[in-house]
Amino acid sequence: MDRFFDFNHPFFRPLWIRVLVVALCLGWAGVEFATGGTVWGILFGAIGLAALYGFFINFNPRPPGDR
Repeated sequence: MDRFFDFNHPFFRPLWIRVLVVALCLGWAGVEFATGGTVWGILFGAIGLAALYGFFINFNPRPPGDR
């Protein structure tokens, strides 16, 4: 395992899955900030921004069968 989380895994090839993961992370960060959970909001916000970068800016899916 060369990375903690593989953004280029074939599971994330469909656009709707990538959008859903980013939206859930950033949405939950908003919920945490709204309810006063600043630390959790920062954590989920950072995860959401990392996913945004990994899924939309630096996304290069591997072909099937390539590990």
